[in-house]
Amino acid sequence: MTYDVILHNIGQLILPKTSDYPLKGQDMKELNISEDAALGIQDGRIAWIGSDAQAGSLKSTERIDAEGKVVSPGLVDPHTHLVFGGSREHELSLKQAGVPYLEILAQGGGILSTVGSTKKAKEDELFRKASFHLERMISYGVTTMEAKSGYGLDADTELKQLRVIKRLKEKYPISVVSTFLGAHAVPPGFKGKEEEFLDEMAGLFDVIKDEELAEFVDIFCETGVFTIEQSRKFLQQAKEKGFGLKIHADEIDPLGGTELAVSLGAASADHLVAASDEGIRQLTEGNTVAVLLPGTTFYLGKDHYARARKMIDEGAAVALATDFNPGSCVTENLQMIMSLAALKLKMSAEEIWNAVTVNAAHAIGKASQAGSLDVGRSADFVIWDVPNYQYIPYHYGVNHAQSVYHSGKKLWERTPYGEIQFSSAR
Repeated sequence: MTYDVILHNIGQLILPKTSDYPLKGQDMKELNISEDAALGIQDGRIAWIGSDAQAGSLKSTERIDAEGKVVSPGLVDPHTHLVFGGSREHELSLKQAGVPYLEILAQGGGILSTVGSTKKAKEDELFRKASFHLERMISYGVTTMEAKSGYGLDADTELKQLRVIKRLKEKYPISVVSTFLGAHAVPPGFKGKEEEFLDEMAGLFDVIKDEELAEFVDIFCETGVFTIEQSRKFLQQAKEKGFGLKIHADEIDPLGGTELAVSLGAASADHLVAASDEGIRQLTEGNTVAVLLPGTTFYLGKDHYARARKMIDEGAAVALATDFNPGSCVTENLQMIMSLAALKLKMSAEEIWNAVTVNAAHAIGKASQAGSLDVGRSADFVIWDVPNYQYIPYHYGVNHAQSVYHSGKKLWERTPYGEIQFSSAR
C-alpha cells in the first residue's frame, strides 16, 4: 500500500484514550504517549500508527519529518462566543478603577454594549471579524470548536449570528459546532417578563432546525438572569425539538445549574466556579462534561476558581475552553488556558491534555470525529515545537504550534524565519 502521507520522526505522539463516554476521574490522569512514533495518512484519515523504525519501509506520496517534536490531536475548544460586533477595551480602565459591572452596564457598557454593536453590524462585517478570530484560534492548534450566538437578544440578530457561524463552517475546513444562546441575558425591555422573552427565543427553534443553524441550545442560568425553573422549561423545550443541551451554570452563585444539567442529560455544564458539593457529586454519576473556563476567572481578577481537583478526584469528567468573548475573556489562545489550568486549577499535564482533546470533543458531541488519533479517524493533528508534552502548560503566554493539520491537509504553519503561512480554503 502507498500512503498519501507518512509523518515520521515523532518524538512523542499523544494518544488520548478513546471511549463512548468522556474520561472521568482516574482515567483523566492517564495519557498514552508513544515515543519515536510515526503516522500513515490516507484519504484524510489516520490509516496506520506505528514506530519510526517501521515507517522507513512504508511507501508514501509525501513524507513529513516531525524532527523529533511532539504531535498531538488537534485541540478542541468547546466554549466560545466567536461572533460579535465591536469591542470593549474602553471598559478596562473602569474595571481597574473598581467600577462595579452593574454601573458599567447602567452606562450602556457590558454585554449591552456588545449587543448594540452586534445589532448594528452587517452580516458580512460580523463574518470578517469572526474569521479573523477563528484563524487565530487555528494558529494556536484548534481544529474543532464550538461557537455561540447570544449577542442579539432578539430574533433577527440571533439568527444573523447563527448564519455567520454557518458561513464559517462552509469556508473553513475545521469542524465548527454551533450553539444557540439567545437566552444569554435579559433585554432591558423584558425585566420582570423573563418567561415572555424565553418564549420568544423558543419560538426560533423551528427555523433554527429548518435552516440547520445550530446543534445545541444554551442558557445562562444565574442570579439576575434566568432561574432554575425557567432554564429547565426552556431547555426541555429545546430537547423536545432535538437539540443537544448546554448550560452556563453556577458561575457566581450555587443555584443548582450543575444538577439541572445532569438531570437533563446535557452534554456540558460550563463555568461551575460556584458548583456545590452535591452538583459535583451528581457530575460523577452522569456523563455531563464540566467545561471549566479559568481564563474568565483570571481576566475578571477573581481569586476563586472552579474546583477542578475535587471534580476530577471524585470522578467527574472535566474539559477546558477559552470562553473567548469581548467582555470577560478576550483570548483565542487555548494554550494559555492549559497553563492556567496547571497553575490555578492544579491539573496535571495528563489531565490537561485529556481536557482539551477527548473530553472537550465529548462536550460538543464530536467525540467520534475529534480529540484523538485512532486508525480510521480524521487526521487532525498539531506538530508542536516543544521537547515533551509537559512543556506547553509550563511555558505560558506564547504559541508553541509549529504546524496545524485538518483531514491530513496543512492549515497553518510557522516558518523558520517567523513568517506565518495560513490556508483557509476548503
